[in-house]
Amino acid sequence: MTFAHAVTDRTRRLQTRLCVGLDPRLDAYRDAAHLRGHTLDVLEATAPYAACIKPQLAFYEALGLEGMKLLEEVCAAARTLGLPVLLDGKRGDIGSTAQAYAQGWLSGQHGGSALTVNPFLGFETLTPFVDTARANGGAVFVLVKTSNPGQADLQGSGISERVADEVRRLNAAEPQSEYPSVGAVVGATHPGDLAAFRALMPRALLLLPGLGAQGARASDLSGAFDPGGTGALASASRGVQYAQGLDVQASAAAARSFRDELNAALKQ
Repeated sequence: MTFAHAVTDRTRRLQTRLCVGLDPRLDAYRDAAHLRGHTLDVLEATAPYAACIKPQLAFYEALGLEGMKLLEEVCAAARTLGLPVLLDGKRGDIGSTAQAYAQGWLSGQHGGSALTVNPFLGFETLTPFVDTARANGGAVFVLVKTSNPGQADLQGSGISERVADEVRRLNAAEPQSEYPSVGAVVGATHPGDLAAFRALMPRALLLLPGLGAQGARASDLSGAFDPGGTGALASASRGVQYAQGLDVQASAAAARSFRDELNAALKQ
């Protein structure tokens, strides 16, 4: 089962469009053991309400070797729970370096996972990521219009639309797939643009970061979804993992609430 198939299957079976971000911040915990235990507990508690999980690689890298070990534990635990894993690394580079990034995050122990990728070194740099994802049943999510306020510095003046055209072109190579292996990141903080990007990339899975702590509201996101409520994943990280400090049950309640709010938005 490909990544796109797996998350769409969970959306339909469990009625959830939520992507749970796991961003373990060392300054929130007593020590590394506390961080590890809480992160794994949040993963298990929120799994019933999630279509997938999204570890942000930066937080694991910041922990050094122990962080990489934790990332492997998180990925293994997620797969045991039936949760697809979307690694948020925003990788992008040229030639053999891009190939190495692709091998590191889309094959081997992470085979079948998805990865966020940065296209701004040129579209040819996407090729190693797309090829590796396709070979391993995974996916890439190309940055199209990110959730941060400063995105307009480089993503305005039609640039985001040009990247969206490339996503659509790449997906034309997989006509048999409901949702092919090339998805797109479109910030949930741009609700007025979601329907337009859905139309530009009609077969791409959309990742919508910014739900919760960044201010995006589930009630504004219906334009990103296809009829039937598939085609997009709304991501919440801080708003789930640190919903009320380090209360795991509060994290589960937050995930359930985001799931329910997204479902309600699609019924309007």
